[in-house]
Amino acid sequence: MTAVLLAVAAARAEALAEELELAGIDVLRRIPPAHVVGLAVRADELRGAGALVIPAERACLSGALRETCDRAGVRILALGDGPAAARLTRRHGIGDPLPASASGWDIADALRPRGAPVVPPPDPAAGTAQTGRLITVWGPHGAPGRSTVAVQLAALLAGADRAVALVDADTHAPAVALLLGLTDDGPGIAAACRRAELGLLDGAELSRLATPVETSGGTLDVLVGINRPARWPELSPARLRGALDACRRGNVLTLVDVSASLEADEEIVSDLDGLRRNAATLTAVHSADRIVAVAAADPLGIARFVRGYADLRAEIGDVPVTVAVNKVRPGPLGVDARGQIRRALDRFSAIRDVHFLPYDQRALDAAALHARPVADVSGRSPFTTAVRALAASLLRDEQAPVTTRRARRREAAAG
Repeated sequence: MTAVLLAVAAARAEALAEELELAGIDVLRRIPPAHVVGLAVRADELRGAGALVIPAERACLSGALRETCDRAGVRILALGDGPAAARLTRRHGIGDPLPASASGWDIADALRPRGAPVVPPPDPAAGTAQTGRLITVWGPHGAPGRSTVAVQLAALLAGADRAVALVDADTHAPAVALLLGLTDDGPGIAAACRRAELGLLDGAELSRLATPVETSGGTLDVLVGINRPARWPELSPARLRGALDACRRGNVLTLVDVSASLEADEEIVSDLDGLRRNAATLTAVHSADRIVAVAAADPLGIARFVRGYADLRAEIGDVPVTVAVNKVRPGPLGVDARGQIRRALDRFSAIRDVHFLPYDQRALDAAALHARPVADVSGRSPFTTAVRALAASLLRDEQAPVTTRRARRREAAAG
């Protein structure tokens, strides 16, 4: 059970405490907002707390308090209204504040692990439904080959005994349909999102909206992306989350191709509650069981990846990440390209396990000419061999039991 320190006005503290207790949140102590400043130098008072609930005001929220809470592993959750409160919390890197009138139930929802879905208790009469795994393929700006890697992995993972779906959730430059020679005017992910919002996206409906693609390994169900970038508002977070949940229920593996941007772009719009173009990418990485992070094998590509990887880690926490370096060749990095990349990623991002995908121009050109996965047109090419090894490692990782902090929190909550 999560324990919180509640530092709000006495008029609201009692009602909030009762609601939090009912929501499964233990209120460790109630303190006046004026005493919050002292917590920055009295860290022992934070002992046992998992979160601190305070007003989004300069008198309460300071850099010293944030640093003390960071060292103690205590999350700060601010309550406040208006642009000033939002700017203050963003400046301190604690996310947007909840409304000042938020209930204890709203606070309990915000305290759940980021990106973790709220799963209703199982219905004993319904039996146990098997849930598939979701892998999001991400990479920084600069065309490292996110879509190419996503298509090749999906094609190699599909099999007669393994249902695999490929979802194009890129709201900037969707490319899956073009790589596979499919029309992008079909229903695809946008229609799936609309049906999910209405609660009508079951297995049969998902099969109707997906386009089956026959590969050398098996049939791949593809949800093509939007055919114009201007349609990005159709992939709102709630809609996309519902569609991805339906894909989980209907497939053993679901691969999601996303755009590069991880910025919470509310700072560039006036409506703080408005739609966000990057929300689809953030939703997909928050929902993933594993991330495949793709980097381009050149100095600029590695530099962009190192910067973007830090942002990715900040978003996903301890979700496992598999790093694939694409377009490996000696030209831009000299003879020992792989060694230089390993050393750079180890030094700047503490990444030691790297998969290298060679720049196999002939095989990639043949795949582009026929609009097919590389494995279908050049099954023994170096690129296909490398991607096949990457796919095999993903299958091994998905089958191996992995206990993360998020899993332990879920187990503790269930117990």
